[in-house]
Amino acid sequence: MCFVLRICDTIINLVTLPCYLLTLQMIEVVASMARGPVFLAGELMECLIRFTNPMSHLSTSASSEMLAWASAQIHCQFHASESRVALPAQGNKQDVQAESDTVLIPSRGERGQCVLDTPPKILFCDLCLDPGESKTYSYSEVVPIDGPPSFRGQSVKYVYKLTIGCQRVNSPIKLLRVPFRVLVLQGMPEPPFPQDEEVSPSNPFLEEEEASRRDARPLERALDMLMVTTSRRCPHMFNITNMRGKVAKFCIFKTVYRLGEDIIGTFNFSEGDIPCLQYSVSLQSEEEIQQMYQRRPGQAVSVTGHGRHLESCLHTASSHFSLPIPLNVTPGFSTDIVSLRWRLHFEFVTAREPMEPPTVLQNQSEVTVWAGAEHVDVDTFSWDLPIKVLPTNPALASYVSQFTGTNSINI
Repeated sequence: MCFVLRICDTIINLVTLPCYLLTLQMIEVVASMARGPVFLAGELMECLIRFTNPMSHLSTSASSEMLAWASAQIHCQFHASESRVALPAQGNKQDVQAESDTVLIPSRGERGQCVLDTPPKILFCDLCLDPGESKTYSYSEVVPIDGPPSFRGQSVKYVYKLTIGCQRVNSPIKLLRVPFRVLVLQGMPEPPFPQDEEVSPSNPFLEEEEASRRDARPLERALDMLMVTTSRRCPHMFNITNMRGKVAKFCIFKTVYRLGEDIIGTFNFSEGDIPCLQYSVSLQSEEEIQQMYQRRPGQAVSVTGHGRHLESCLHTASSHFSLPIPLNVTPGFSTDIVSLRWRLHFEFVTAREPMEPPTVLQNQSEVTVWAGAEHVDVDTFSWDLPIKVLPTNPALASYVSQFTGTNSINI
């Protein structure tokens, strides 16, 4: 159906309604992180941002599209549970410009507080895109080294995002957010050589290659030190006892791990005096709010389980377990508000009285079935072994990340 408009006895034929709506053109903005959505603090992050006028140049309604400007910056958003965390009052110091849609506020509409942000970088001013034309801009920024890691706990959350702001002339600002994950190396020893020391002579004929290699050198150093720290093996031996006597001897080969590693431990029950019926080992993280920010005095620590091994071990001389550390968990860290620690939680079930093992005659040719006791008086006890969990190579962690490192918007 066509619409007819009569003005001063002149009839003007208008296009149909669906075709009329096509004249409301949009610009497509796509942001894609070059090396995945996981980064180490201090690493250089690169993102390609593409602006496209999707209208075909063959369309009768196609026209050039204008963008006034676009900028990008990193920010970290902090959110705390009101029932667990008592934060100081922020007051009413709110910038009146934040109420305006024409002022760039990267955290506008986000929950919580912006605890860290980088200076915005202008991508362009006055961009004109012809129908079908596309232009790509590169944004690079060093992930702040003094910020917290990405963390989603029961009491506290730290979320990192790259925010791209775009604006048409006389229009509100549109925000495109790309979430990503940040790993922080805390508790590492100092590097054995200065950060700016040149390991090899520079090549004057390969300036670009040398520059890129220099940018990657801090990351390589950090990963090398991480590998050295977590590769050191020093067996730790523990005697597991309760009030009745010795239960077993436990051996663990190291107590410092990186994400994705397996925690392996062995038990020797042959040296024990008390029969052990069952044991379990759980990998747990402890989230503790610092005392001055606790909602209640003596507030309990939040414990989260990340894996469990359970085994029956009656009349067993030795046993072992293997617990993988998931790649998507947060390594241990500490800030002014919260600290995260890791531990192995052991639980043992032991008999109060000696239990004789089944006897098998040497000349017995038939299979013997041994039935356990119907009733056994038992004791239970637990033990916690602190361990240290460090980050891993961010490229490896990107494979299991919930983020894609890509997002898009139409403006």
